[in-house]
Amino acid sequence: MNLQSTDFELFGIPVQFAQDRVQLDARWKELQREAHPDKFAAQGAAAQRVAMQWSVRINEAYQRLKNPMKRASYLCELNGAPINAENNTAMPSDFLMQQMEWREALEDAKSIDDLDKIALESNTIGHKQLLKIEQILDQEKDFAAAAQQVRSLMFIERFASEVDARIDQLGQ
Repeated sequence: MNLQSTDFELFGIPVQFAQDRVQLDARWKELQREAHPDKFAAQGAAAQRVAMQWSVRINEAYQRLKNPMKRASYLCELNGAPINAENNTAMPSDFLMQQMEWREALEDAKSIDDLDKIALESNTIGHKQLLKIEQILDQEKDFAAAAQQVRSLMFIERFASEVDARIDQLGQ
């Protein structure tokens, strides 16, 4: 194992967005068993520290790979198209209009039913966005376009969490 390996190399999986979650989970468990610090107790403190570093590295890679948005961001960054969400907030006008409509609907929502409809719509669009990201990354290999789509997905997910918070608020 090499600490400088990409997450994909570390896990021995294809460098692509589409991943088999069951395979990913199994590989994570396997890597954790191999690098568990207790396995190196007889080799001394230095070997245990190295094993701990490996364990942390494996967990960081797993967190990135199992989350579709993080995995997409990581693929974009590996291919020279960093997300830069904090600096690059430009969005297509139709997407901005959609966001304004959602915000207004969220403000006007009076019941859990209203919020559930907004949540369903934003979750549906988020799912479609993930499918679009998969196509752009895995078939088209257009990492700059994928980065734009990931930024949009980040907004959708942030909005969905705001809707969930409102639902929790009204449910109390």
